[in-house]
Amino acid sequence: MNIFVIMKRTFETEEKISLKNGVIDQGGVEFIINPYDEYAIEEAIVLRDEHGGEVTVVTVGEEEAEKELRTALAMGADKAVLINSEDVEQLDQFTTATLLATYLKEKEYDIILGGNVTVDGGSGQVGPRVAELLKIPQVTTITKLQVVDGHATIVRDVEGDEETIEVTLPVLVTAQQGLNEPRYPSLPGIMKAKKKPLENLDLDDLDLEDDDVCAKTSTVEIFLRPEKKAGKILQGDIENQVKEVIALLRTEAKVI
Repeated sequence: MNIFVIMKRTFETEEKISLKNGVIDQGGVEFIINPYDEYAIEEAIVLRDEHGGEVTVVTVGEEEAEKELRTALAMGADKAVLINSEDVEQLDQFTTATLLATYLKEKEYDIILGGNVTVDGGSGQVGPRVAELLKIPQVTTITKLQVVDGHATIVRDVEGDEETIEVTLPVLVTAQQGLNEPRYPSLPGIMKAKKKPLENLDLDDLDLEDDDVCAKTSTVEIFLRPEKKAGKILQGDIENQVKEVIALLRTEAKVI
C-alpha cells in the first residue's frame, strides 16, 4: 500500500501563549507533531506493517519543520517531504490544502491520513479540502480502520456515538483520539531516521505561482482573553445575597 500522512508542526500543548507586537511570540517555544497527527502516523505504520508498502509523511512549513519530520521517520515512517512555505506570504487552510493536493495529485496512493484537527487552529478543514481537490472520498474523526481487498471499513465518532462506513480506496481519513496509542521513537528508530530520505520542495517544484496559493482569509487581530477577575464573596442572609447577585448581574455583568 502507498500511504501518505499529512502532518503539521504545532506548539507544545503546555506552552503559554504570549503576544509580541500583535503576533504570537514564538521565541523559545517548543514545537511538536500535532497530537492528532501522531494518531495518523501510528495508524499508517500499522497499515504498512500489515499490508506492506511504504509510509510518506508530508508537511507544509518552514525549514524548522524538518525536526518533526525526522521524529515521524523515527516513529517508523519510510519517507518525509517538506513543502517549504517560506516564500508564501500567508498560510491559511486553502493555501495549505492546495500545496498538499498539488503534491499528492502526482502520486499513487491508496490511503491518506491526517489528524482530525490541529491544536493551534482547530478548524479541521485541511484534510477534507485536500480530499475535495483530489476528488476522492473522505471520512473524518475515525476511531477504527480496517482495510481488506481494496475496501476500508471505518468507525467514526459522531458526537459521542459511532457510525460505521464502508468505502472503496483511495480514501482520505482524519484520526480522532482513541484510534490507537502512538508509539515513542526508539533509539534504533532515531538512528535510522537520520538516513531516511527527506525531500524539500518549493512552489517552483510544484509548478505553482504565488497567485495559485494566495490565502482566502486574513487575520484582522490577535488578542488574548481578558484576565479573569477575582470573584466576590457575598455576606448576609440568603435573601439579601440573592438580591445582591441580581443587582451585580444587572449592573456589572450586564447579562440581565
